[in-house]
Amino acid sequence: MKSTDCVESSEMQQKHSMLKTADAGAIPGVTLGAPSVRHGAAIHRLVDACKPLDLNSTYAYLLLCEHFAGTCVHAERAGRTVGFVSAYRPPQRSDVIFVWQVAVAEEMRGQGLARAMLRELLDRPALRECRHLETTVSPSNEPSRRLFHGLARERRAAITERVLFSGQDFGSEHHESETLIRIGPFAGA
Repeated sequence: MKSTDCVESSEMQQKHSMLKTADAGAIPGVTLGAPSVRHGAAIHRLVDACKPLDLNSTYAYLLLCEHFAGTCVHAERAGRTVGFVSAYRPPQRSDVIFVWQVAVAEEMRGQGLARAMLRELLDRPALRECRHLETTVSPSNEPSRRLFHGLARERRAAITERVLFSGQDFGSEHHESETLIRIGPFAGA
């Protein structure tokens, strides 16, 4: 990282507020946009309620909101956090967006919010050069598998899968393997 890449916190927050806020389409009252630090604790509570997602520390969600707001999506309804996508661009792979977590509040499930947040993310001007989306999904997480396979169909993009992390890679933590799902290349990217 070059020293010119560092930005003062107030400048970063101003940049976050300039990111587009989108309507979530057919989901009444839901707005989508970049998260800010003020959303961090609410995002932590949301992910905690979204089993089987792995819960990270509140600090990790604050960092995502501060450092990766341009590649994360916050969904809000009536002032309440109802969805969150955490994502980032892997170093030296500017053509890839890696989706880390997709969390949707229980009362919002089945309404298309997860797909709307992924669309919002992929349609951001700053991500135009991304040709692939990658994510990992546990074999038992069928809703996430359907979400990403549906997104690939919608975007008319190829989809491949391979085990990225085996259960043994997690050491003494009892964790399912994580399958890497790769979607792309996207048309027009």
